[in-house]
Amino acid sequence: MERVTELLPELTFALGQTFVMIAVAIPVAVVLGTPLGIWLFTRAPAGIAPSPRAHRIVSGLVNAVRSFPFLILLIAIIPLTRLLVGTTVGTAAAIVPLTVNAIPYFARLVEQNMTQLGGGAIEAARAMGATRGQIIRNILLVDARPAIIGSITITTVSFISYSAMVGLVGGGGIGDFAIRYGYYRYETEVMMAAIVIMLALVSLVQFSGARLVHATDKRIT
Repeated sequence: MERVTELLPELTFALGQTFVMIAVAIPVAVVLGTPLGIWLFTRAPAGIAPSPRAHRIVSGLVNAVRSFPFLILLIAIIPLTRLLVGTTVGTAAAIVPLTVNAIPYFARLVEQNMTQLGGGAIEAARAMGATRGQIIRNILLVDARPAIIGSITITTVSFISYSAMVGLVGGGGIGDFAIRYGYYRYETEVMMAAIVIMLALVSLVQFSGARLVHATDKRIT
């Protein structure tokens, strides 16, 4: 543990880099992915404002980005990363591919959350003359709120692990720290310390998310 104590300042700095990546990528994914998910739901062939051709195109693009292996995406969009942040290494550069991947990932989860609500409440609202905007604001977003919070939790946990991958290309964070000391220098105890921190971080996010879902789910008494 002496070696871990010696590297504690660097480990703390790496943890801070991971926090920055997640603190930027996830909120942006929620802000942009939520309306995209709503659009996918409402424009589906069986949605409240069907547009099958446009839906097919957008859904295909979402699937393509979402299913793209993250490490390959990380390399493939290097020109875009350089254009946006002026560099391809470091925490700022790592945020770009994380965000690009997180937006369609979260959008698809939001679409699924709303699909699982069923059509009863929507049909009742339409029968009472509710507009599309009212249905989205007062029915879909309200009823799907616990599920959306759960989706934010899932996305955060998934992208904490993705943030570790950016260490392979000099993106910083806990992953970079573990690779430099645990892989290149064979300092197993240092790598284990990084793993324990990552597990603790994931557990904290999972626990907090579960508590928020419980607090917002009106079906739970």
